[in-house]
Amino acid sequence: MREGGPELHRGNRSQHRRGRPGREEIAPFTVIIAEEVGSSECEITGLFLQETIPAGLSPLETVRRIKDQGGLVSVPHPFDRFRGHVITRAALDEILPHIDIVEAFNARNSLQSDNRRAREFAREHGLVESGVSDAHTTFELGRTYVEMRQFNGPEDFKRALAEATIVCKAVTPLVHVATALTKIKRRLRGKRRTPGS
Repeated sequence: MREGGPELHRGNRSQHRRGRPGREEIAPFTVIIAEEVGSSECEITGLFLQETIPAGLSPLETVRRIKDQGGLVSVPHPFDRFRGHVITRAALDEILPHIDIVEAFNARNSLQSDNRRAREFAREHGLVESGVSDAHTTFELGRTYVEMRQFNGPEDFKRALAEATIVCKAVTPLVHVATALTKIKRRLRGKRRTPGS
């Protein structure tokens, strides 16, 4: 919530690994259980999930399982040229009838032209747009966010998101260096541990 401003939904944070249903019951604000699923070809985000989606399924099977739960399908950073596991054009076309939301702005995209392509794709196909900070460091938190009204369920969420204001602020591409160093540090820390420690 913001003092004197619109009501902000603060709970749409997706897990990069597995969603953890149950947290929504103890949070003092609205929480959407979501997961960024690693399909066999790309990442696909499912929102309003009841169960985790297995990794490694085809993109079409992944979106089918999201929809079977009454969830929404969102495509993260669809045109980012520097990130691994980005959706291919063939997979994007295949799942297009099932897509609800396109990540039209990702603060971590190194080239703003990739965000523009995502925005144009969403508008061309009449899809709802979202924006994310995709924060991997505390420096990135809150740089990009969505101001939206409260909602009641997946379909109302889509309507609220379509009416929302996306506040976009890109981060420097150097932030990817910090992410890489953090990954290396974690690997080294893991190798130093002895069995049973």
